[in-house]
Amino acid sequence: MKTIDTYKIVIVDDEEDILFTIQEICSFGGYKTFKATNGKDGYELCKLHQPNLVIVDYHMPGWDGLTTVKKIRDRFSAISILVLTVDERQEVSDRFMEVGATDFAIKPIKAPDLIARIKVNLQINEIQKKIAEDSQSAFVDKGISPATLSIISDYLRQQNESLTIEEITSGVNLAYQTVHRYVQYLLKIEKLEVIPVYGQLGRPKNRYKYI
Repeated sequence: MKTIDTYKIVIVDDEEDILFTIQEICSFGGYKTFKATNGKDGYELCKLHQPNLVIVDYHMPGWDGLTTVKKIRDRFSAISILVLTVDERQEVSDRFMEVGATDFAIKPIKAPDLIARIKVNLQINEIQKKIAEDSQSAFVDKGISPATLSIISDYLRQQNESLTIEEITSGVNLAYQTVHRYVQYLLKIEKLEVIPVYGQLGRPKNRYKYI
């Protein structure tokens, strides 16, 4: 059985203080880490160390986060890729997932939250490796990983009540933007029922139930 210290994480951020902080958090969690201050060096570290997870910043000189994620995903199908960003827009996260990102963490992120996000992304990595070994595609649709889809779908199947996206996010320890994209995909393939809940003011808040 794999122990925590056998998991390898590459951290890519052009800000030295953030790079140091994330490395300290990862080391405290017991993970083996490698760091780079730019996307190209991060990509080379991936080739050298074959990590389970890459944590990559969005805004960097040279290769930005999008380019770095695409380069890594084009070469490695199973590595989980966690993007750090201050930009919470869904269209930004959609672009990242389309080129292969697994999940997001909105800066600044607290240590316990980052450790929780790392754990679920390492779980995704294990599932993605199994899929690769079975010679299946790493993605069932553009920006949709079967590993992440499995985690979200399994969680929803286990729930007796309908849930909001915020509640699903809390349950699976993935970013809101990630869950939102996968909920839209599950709606597209008719695996979810939408239950609008009308309050006194504003638009109804949708809840979702697996069918």
